[in-house]
Amino acid sequence: MDIVLFGKPGVGKGTQAPKLGEALGVPTIATGDVLRQARREGTPMGREAQKYMDEGKLVPDSVILGIMKEALAGDGARKGAVLDGVVRTPPQAEGLVQVLKDLGRRVDAVLFFDAPDEEIVRRLSGRTVCEKCQTPYTGRQAGDTCTKPGCGGTLVRRADDDPAAIRTRLETFERETAPVLAWYRGHGTPVHTIDAVGAVDEVTRRALGALGR
Repeated sequence: MDIVLFGKPGVGKGTQAPKLGEALGVPTIATGDVLRQARREGTPMGREAQKYMDEGKLVPDSVILGIMKEALAGDGARKGAVLDGVVRTPPQAEGLVQVLKDLGRRVDAVLFFDAPDEEIVRRLSGRTVCEKCQTPYTGRQAGDTCTKPGCGGTLVRRADDDPAAIRTRLETFERETAPVLAWYRGHGTPVHTIDAVGAVDEVTRRALGALGR
């Protein structure tokens, strides 16, 4: 089962992804993680991505999707994956469809985690992230140590987690990213809206319920 997680910045996709992956028995694949791994391992696609980054350019969709294809074709993901942060624009959604089609698979469902904008502002303005692995935390202070096994990085507060910057990011999401939902609906992919307000485990249960689990 290949599931795409979708939603506003700070809605909790990164928190839900590993919990859903564990419940479904499939790995979680996040764009940032597989990009860093490909660069670290020096794969052909990783070297291609590094070339763009060294030039200060955005890594193009074709390279990102190539890296995603390598990850999805790996032994651990043959039964599916929970995809976090992979699709941000309709062209990326279309590219992922082709990647999965090449592997004899498809996007089985999109989980759209939804929360009011003011809830997002409240969450993100009180968030810190690990400067090393980018794991987000709430209720922790800048300067604390990341508790993710094997990391030990320092928590920092991102400049774009200022309330005014958060609202700008939400406006950008509505303008550039929200059309992805219409694209999936228009192509017959099941899209389930999940209420992302509440306890983490309760949100997980809602998501699994939408998938019939």
